[in-house]
Parts: sequence; structure tokens; C-alpha cells
Amino acid sequence: MKSYLDISKEKLDALRQRDDYYILAFESSCDETAVSVTKGREIVSNIVSSQIEIHRRFGGVVPEIASRNHALQIDSLTKEALDAASVGLKDISAVAVTYGAGLLGALLVGVSYAKALAYGASLPLIAVNHIKGHVAANFISSPRLQPPFIALLASGGHTYILAVRTFDDMEVLGSTLDDAVGEAFDKAARVLGLPYPGGPEIERAAKCGKPVYKLPRAFKGDKRLDFSFSGLKTALINTVHGMKQRGEEFSVADVACSFQTEAVGVLVDHTAEAVRRTGIKTVALAGGVGANGALREALSLRGAVEGFDVLLPPKSLCTDNAAMIGVAAYEMIRLGAAPAPLSLDADPSL
Repeated sequence: MKSYLDISKEKLDALRQRDDYYILAFESSCDETAVSVTKGREIVSNIVSSQIEIHRRFGGVVPEIASRNHALQIDSLTKEALDAASVGLKDISAVAVTYGAGLLGALLVGVSYAKALAYGASLPLIAVNHIKGHVAANFISSPRLQPPFIALLASGGHTYILAVRTFDDMEVLGSTLDDAVGEAFDKAARVLGLPYPGGPEIERAAKCGKPVYKLPRAFKGDKRLDFSFSGLKTALINTVHGMKQRGEEFSVADVACSFQTEAVGVLVDHTAEAVRRTGIKTVALAGGVGANGALREALSLRGAVEGFDVLLPPKSLCTDNAAMIGVAAYEMIRLGAAPAPLSLDADPSL
């Protein structure tokens, strides 16, 4: 009798040259429980349940609470995604799941559920790197996109500049050495008394302010394309605390605008430098901070001035979702990816 893995390999081999099959995908790396049905680079259904309101009272994501809510929702969301796509499990050809990076308990919910479903239905399982999923969001909004391109991935947990030569060959040109940019936004918002999540709140406040406060940039004059946001965050904290201790009035909007201007500026400057060094003339934005309007505008303007194309996925595809995981799995299958074994485990530091 053939093993589950042997059956999965045979089924994947039969899919390599096709793009007309359905993938059922799961994403549970943080505080969104997401299930999607995709076909090729197309979204058939995309269901996302956010826990923002649950975690807002704590000022950030509480991993245990996030995990329990994933466990409560994932089964009903799967039924909802299949119903929205007007398909049944019998119509699905493969299952995809984020197995890292992210919160361990949250990831385990998605991985465990996807493994059980794939095994029970004798479907091949594709294990997807969350970072690659964010990059793949650009294939949904720009279905004709082909490598090579530069990806600027900016999120709450990651900040990367990637040279995407093929979907399984991504060279890291620059990365953060401490805080991710989204994490820095959250911490800055907390100092300013703004609610979680901090990114949208900083952006909202900054629209009414001016960049009047001088904040530092790490590696200024350095040739590296890496990032460091801890100094920027610390400078903001010291600026705000200093003004409070001196009894000075200050504008939250101006501080937010000053912080956002510097954070966005370094992201855009380093990305433009990556274009110059590689000669790759297409930049794809990815990750939750990719929904930031100031970043989208500044990157588009730089591209227009310096002659490179900028791809901006819809904001709904920048934040965590399962459609990007399904499309990433499709790209992996095309390139010969092997099915994941049932021993697949979550990898929070992937």
C-alpha cells in the first residue's frame, strides 16, 4: 500500500504544468485567522478574521489568547471559505499552510489543522514561509509579474529588501538588525498614547502634523542596506519624555509625522539604492507596513523620478491573509516543491 507521502508526490507531479486547480490555504501566524481558496494566481475566496479588538485592551498581541481564538475559529472559517468559493473539499487539489515565522502557539493551530485535513482527504500539503507569502501577494495584484524584481517587505515582525531572482531564490540585500519597522511604529504609538495597532494610528496622526522634530537615522553614510529602528524609537521616547519633564506643550501629530517621515525615508532610500546596485527596475511592496499611505506615496514618487516601476498590492493583501499563502504554494508547486511530511512542525524563527 502506498504511503500518504507517496500519494502526495504523485498528485503534486500531476499538477506541475496546470494552473486550473484549487488550493485551500491557511494563515495563523499572529492575530489573524485566515482561510482562502485560490486557483493559480487568482483569489476564489479569502476569509480573514482579525483579533485586533481583542488584543487592543492589552496594547499588543497576547500569544496565548491569539492561539485560543485561532482554535475556536479555524474550522468554521474553513467552511465559510469553501462555501464562498462554491466548492467542496472534493474539489481541492492541495492544502497550504504557513509554518513560520510567527507566534509558536498560533502557528501550531494552523499547522495541526492543515495536516489533519490534508491527511484525512489524501491531499498534498505545502508548507509555506510567511515571508514568501507576503512576496507572493504581488502575484495576485500583478498576475503577469515575473522575476527578477526587488521586494521591500515591511511588517510588524520583518523588514527586508530582497532580490527575487526566482520564487525559490531570494537574496537578502538588507534586513533590520533590531526592531522591525512595524514593531517600531507600535512602540512609538504607545509612547504617544495612541492605541494598538500603532501603524495606522501613527499614520492617521501624522496627516495632521509636520516633520518638525529632528530624529536620527542609523548607518547614515554607510554603504550597507540594512536597517536599525531601535535608535529612532529611542530618540522619539527621549524627545517626548524630555518635553514632558520640562513641562513643554507638544503636538502628537508633529511627533508622529517626524517619526513616520524618517522611517519611511530610510525604507525608500535603501530600496532605491538596491535598484541602482542590482539594475533590477521593478520594486514590489509587501507586508503590513506596505499599507501605510505615506510609504506607498513616497516609493511611487521615487520610482517615477528614478525610472523604476513600483507595484503596490491592495492594502488588504499587505496585511496577513491566506490568499497569499495559497498563491505562494502554487508558485512552489510549479517549481517542483515536495509535499510536506506529517511530521511538519511550526518554526517560529523561520
